[in-house]
Amino acid sequence: MLIHALPFWMSITFLPLVLAGAVFGGIWTFITPIYAWIVMSILDRIWGLDTENPDLETDDAALFWHKLITWIWLPLQVFMIYIVVVAISRYDHLALWESGLLIFSLGVISGSIGINYAHELMHQRNRYERWLGEALMTSVLYGHFVSEHLLVHHRYVATPRDPVTARYNESFLRFFPRVLWSCVASAWKAEVALLARKDRPWWHQKNPFWKYWLGGLAFLALAYAIDGWAGVAVYILQAFFAVWMLELVNYVEHYGLTRKHLGDGKYEHVQPRHSWNASHRITNYMLINLQRHSDHHFKPDRRFPLLQTYDEDDAPQLPFSYPIMTAMAMWPPIFRRVMNKRVRDWRGRYYPEIVDWEPYAAGLNPPPR
Repeated sequence: MLIHALPFWMSITFLPLVLAGAVFGGIWTFITPIYAWIVMSILDRIWGLDTENPDLETDDAALFWHKLITWIWLPLQVFMIYIVVVAISRYDHLALWESGLLIFSLGVISGSIGINYAHELMHQRNRYERWLGEALMTSVLYGHFVSEHLLVHHRYVATPRDPVTARYNESFLRFFPRVLWSCVASAWKAEVALLARKDRPWWHQKNPFWKYWLGGLAFLALAYAIDGWAGVAVYILQAFFAVWMLELVNYVEHYGLTRKHLGDGKYEHVQPRHSWNASHRITNYMLINLQRHSDHHFKPDRRFPLLQTYDEDDAPQLPFSYPIMTAMAMWPPIFRRVMNKRVRDWRGRYYPEIVDWEPYAAGLNPPPR
């Protein structure tokens, strides 16, 4: 029903903020970051946690208005990106610092909202939604994330074989450059292996990397057509900030969590306890329940309106919502001070039989004692 879906349309409120920054500059270029981190955190504090779970028997047709917001975001995001490209590269009403803040604001939205919607869409089985997800990822020049996420991350989450699982004590400043390269490599390896099983070479047309590369070039070509290399530079910068935003969230979602190694390269099945869960109401509205990440990994094909939340008995809980956690991740000593104790408590709660965690943290994963 529309009334139940409306709170999840909060992301639309970002659009006029960015447009105001592009047109007026000045204080308006600060509004989007303030809204994303400070206002959202305050609203989470006021409205608290949402611990109610939706009915899993809800008919898919009843979720139309929930799904619609993810369907319409691609044209809205593309329009928004090129408006900013035009505003910065063709007009001289913005100072350098205003342009920088505007590009950063755009990347935050493309990363936190656009990539999040792409994440929802790429998990669906119908071709149209899958295409929308791929197009959204390609619009931030990160199309390979689709392959990496579906073929690598969900299979190997909370193990050393997953590049996106942040290791215990690993700072974001180390995680980010590591993951930029390793995600491309792991996605490429996974797709080439799929092709090889069908006796196809890497250059076969079915390799989705062709779509990722050509789609990214098409978006850049349009930016070039608008205002040459200046337009391309603006486009690449917003894509960088979008990817930074994505990987900040990835860093928080699994930090320090490890599945039990069963020997012979095998791991226990993914459970809700292998992802950090958060029930903060307003941010879950804004991010279409992304913080219910424990259930997403437990049941990856479950649509966002039906994702379940868990208590501490079944899944580890983040102390704050994503806006605060991602800001904290940029300050490693503070992040470790808050999260390392929680990781150690998690280990004691779920795996008391494991005496020596150092090999796990180093990525060696011997069979537990």
